[in-house]
Amino acid sequence: MIIPSIDIQNGRAVQLRGGETFVLDGGDPMERLAQFSVAGEVAVIDLDAALGTGSNAELIRQMARQARIRVGGGIRHEKTALDWLDAGAASIIIGTAATPQFCARLPRDRIIAAVDARDGMVVSHGWTSQTTDTVASRIAALAPYVGGFLYTQVENEGRMKGFDMVALQAIADTLALIPCSGPPPRLTFAGGITSTDDIRVLDEMGFDAQVGMALYTGAFSLGDAVSASLRSSSSKSGAGELWPTVVSDESDRVLGLVWSSRESIALAIETRKGIYWSRSRSEIWEKGLTSGHTQELLRVDLDCDRDCLKFTVRQSGPFCHAGTRSCFGETFGLGEVVAMAAAKIAGNDSASGTWKAAHTRGLLANKLIEEAKELADAADHIFNGQATGDLRRSVVLEAADVLYFASVAMARSGVRFEDVMDELRHRNQRVGRRPMMAKSSLPSPTPSAG
Repeated sequence: MIIPSIDIQNGRAVQLRGGETFVLDGGDPMERLAQFSVAGEVAVIDLDAALGTGSNAELIRQMARQARIRVGGGIRHEKTALDWLDAGAASIIIGTAATPQFCARLPRDRIIAAVDARDGMVVSHGWTSQTTDTVASRIAALAPYVGGFLYTQVENEGRMKGFDMVALQAIADTLALIPCSGPPPRLTFAGGITSTDDIRVLDEMGFDAQVGMALYTGAFSLGDAVSASLRSSSSKSGAGELWPTVVSDESDRVLGLVWSSRESIALAIETRKGIYWSRSRSEIWEKGLTSGHTQELLRVDLDCDRDCLKFTVRQSGPFCHAGTRSCFGETFGLGEVVAMAAAKIAGNDSASGTWKAAHTRGLLANKLIEEAKELADAADHIFNGQATGDLRRSVVLEAADVLYFASVAMARSGVRFEDVMDELRHRNQRVGRRPMMAKSSLPSPTPSAG
């Protein structure tokens, strides 16, 4: 798969040749992130931090809140590494500091070791210093401690002249021979990728392709890069090969199944709309063009076998032509509860309890406190998990009350359920944990006798 890359220098997205010569200004990094994140994870490299000439940390923290990014550049201390993981980085790229001792203190599955090499020898400190390590020896030493490698052929980086496939195959052979207790590290390759065929070949080898210059210069489109990894399909039409495409909403609930061609994928990614191939009409179609129930395309994923896609969309109105949210019937979750509360708040039914809670000053706050206290009391009775049916039922009822009034608070504030889930996802990625302590104004918890 493709990993789009954003290299940042002095607050701008830039492209350098060989890590030294300035080639082009790629504009606002946030705009580039919005463009690239539809393809999945994006690599964000702080060149100033890597070279020790400055930092773009605050900008990159904002980027980590907007999309899934892997962060690299100047991460040479354990605290810096942990800070980036807590800031929401999906993973971090460790270069100069990557040693078995350093990496062993960090969560393996979120660590990518950068193996930057010039003519087969590892270079460090922003590619300015040559070491005595070979690529193979560095990978063999670090494989048990990291979840992935970023292998860059520095001599080819930014030159758009291809890459050394012989050296890359040697790395593949090295990885295949290294024993690991967990999943084997996945390799991402960078340097000299010039065509979608390069991406396809790398994916067939089990490698991801980190691409910068080719995207910035228009050598190929992001849409073509995404579809390059698709395996040959047995389903064909006048548009060529077709692939089944699962459409899901922001809560990852399936809305339906459609079909995509390479052309429709490219158009969907370019326009960020739900665009597919109609097998019945033998033409490309845009979801909602006539009904008004449009889609904003958020992300495209390929399955593990590369023969199926998933489009994650922000759906406006029902997805199905039958008028239901999905082609599998109506769905019901917290997102629908928030939407239901919003509809009641916007209505004119002053007899509605929801309307009253939202429009009476202090009432919603009091209900939240009241219901949370009742849930706490019910849960406290089954602290050891030894619950009768009645006690468990009490927790169900009180939890439903808390969730409902929380949904009313969200709806009144214009907050979507997906916004809350995004916050929880970011919290789940934190490595550091705050101590669980009661507020001083509340009674201290009583230890269990059991």
